[in-house]
Amino acid sequence: MCEGLDPMGRGRAKAKQTKVARDLKYRTHETDLSALARELHGETSAEPDPVDEFDQWSGYAEPPRD
Repeated sequence: MCEGLDPMGRGRAKAKQTKVARDLKYRTHETDLSALARELHGETSAEPDPVDEFDQWSGYAEPPRD
């Protein structure tokens, strides 16, 4: 096999891309247009985002060096 190439053949890859594109095009979406409008206008929600004391990666941080 050639290095750096997708193991899937070009025909199968194109068919998969076509399937995904068709699914995205014809799928019915239930979009919250009011939330989209608020986001586009830069308005913040009434409820602030919850603030955690530590983030999920804080346990992996190196301790400070003296």
